[in-house]
Amino acid sequence: MQAFAPLLIAVGGVPALIAAVRYAQAAGSAQAHGLALRWAWIALAMFLGAAGLYWAGGDEGRTTMVAVAMVVAVNALLASVVLHMRRGNRER
Repeated sequence: MQAFAPLLIAVGGVPALIAAVRYAQAAGSAQAHGLALRWAWIALAMFLGAAGLYWAGGDEGRTTMVAVAMVVAVNALLASVVLHMRRGNRER
């Protein structure tokens, strides 16, 4: 039962990976390339967070440390996605 939460987080990272692939296949614009890279980093952060939660097991301190690090990383990367999209809209 300890693998259920990491499994859910890993499955939650799949849409970010799909978004990365779709942006990578888009026309070769710099904005699409940047968005693909950022979505791939989000997916990687979620997969590493899931692995970290699995590693933490039942230890509450480790679980908290991994969860906080994952939340900060994913939210920072999402802010980067939003800023990258806004910057691309201004250049048009």
